[in-house]
Amino acid sequence: MRLELIHRHSPQVMGRPKTQLQRLKELVHSDSVRQLMILHKLRGGQIPRRKAKEVLSSSSGRGSDDAIEVPMHPAADYGIGQYFVAFKVGTPSQKFMLVADTGSDLTWMSCKYHCRSRNCSNRKARRIRHKRVFHANLSSSFKTIPCLTDMCKIELMDLFSLTNCPTPLTPCGYDYRYSDGSTALGFFANETVTVELKEGRKMKLHNVLIGCSESFQGQSFQAADGVMGLGYSKYSFAIKAAEKFGGKFSYCLVDHLSHKNVSNYLTFGSSRSKEALLNNMTYTELVLGMVNSFYAVNMMGISIGGAMLKIPSEVWDVKGAGGTILDSGSSLTFLTEPAYQPVMAALRVSLLKFRKVEMDIGPLEYCFNSTGFEESLVPRLVFHFADGAEFEPPVKSYVISAADGVRCLGFVSVAWPGTSVVGNIMQQNHLWEFDLGLKKLGFAPSSCT
Repeated sequence: MRLELIHRHSPQVMGRPKTQLQRLKELVHSDSVRQLMILHKLRGGQIPRRKAKEVLSSSSGRGSDDAIEVPMHPAADYGIGQYFVAFKVGTPSQKFMLVADTGSDLTWMSCKYHCRSRNCSNRKARRIRHKRVFHANLSSSFKTIPCLTDMCKIELMDLFSLTNCPTPLTPCGYDYRYSDGSTALGFFANETVTVELKEGRKMKLHNVLIGCSESFQGQSFQAADGVMGLGYSKYSFAIKAAEKFGGKFSYCLVDHLSHKNVSNYLTFGSSRSKEALLNNMTYTELVLGMVNSFYAVNMMGISIGGAMLKIPSEVWDVKGAGGTILDSGSSLTFLTEPAYQPVMAALRVSLLKFRKVEMDIGPLEYCFNSTGFEESLVPRLVFHFADGAEFEPPVKSYVISAADGVRCLGFVSVAWPGTSVVGNIMQQNHLWEFDLGLKKLGFAPSSCT
């Protein structure tokens, strides 16, 4: 199965093209909000994710040989730094543009329900203005989850289900409250999702848990239709699709500054891109269920120019106060202070010949006039994993273009103790495969086209 991925700076979804500086400022702003949300989630003491492992184990070896690939485009005017997917839900299907978020569990979209009037589609609603809206009453496969059920009262507590239940058949509600003050109010339902297999054939996935968000306010996801939850949780779309397609999903992220109308894909099952890159794939352990529903890795250090930096080992200890996650919803890469300082110091040495420039780009600390700059002048940065695997991103992923003639070091400092985050710019131009059954993360350089 494949879904098209759309970055927010794609001409497919943006209006007038924005300057690099405008776009970077938007990314930095949304990343600041995102980091508050991650911090809130990691410190919130949520109930541990239940049964995701059992779901995958029960389907191990029984997955379909088919695959689904969802186009992911790099898309630009949503005010947030994520990638988006086109998502078809309901019977007959209705199409939406959802944030592809490896840090979320629930798949939800803006929604109207119990709207019987012929003119209801024209009713003004501040909470969903400028968005596509899922008209649940028009779908014959839409089935709400009653609030009196154990699923609502116990299992969906992980997804912020509400305890109020005025009647036995009242839909099970939820109340998402994000750290920036944004809120999403709605209720849970099971629905049918239509996906496209890699050879073009359509397939329906039944009884997929979705959220019908009837009220939404605030900055988070403000111009998207909703969120596709790809986190490691029993009810995330990643787990549901993995049951059907071999327990794995993959994506490849194009350069976030590309203006080309190029489709990239979020793939469930075997990837044609992976088959072509099979000999170049590197694998490392994928740590599941330890850092909330995020996908964590066992990092052991960073080298620059072949020299390992002096970073305390506890910074990378996923079982302790540190650890590292991969997050498709963050654009920049966030390092805790004990890792951030040596990385920045080592990279600045190679840039001393370029005049430092003060830019109003929030937490980006070091920018410079890039006239005469060549990537070959920068020592190569390598992430080292505990099992010996190495990830070497291209220089443009950490010495990023900010404006005409200006580049910045694309790292942001976060407080220690805390979790480091490898964002989507650092991940770009690589194929990433999340094997949830074998708990492996595979990656390889790719043009993503």
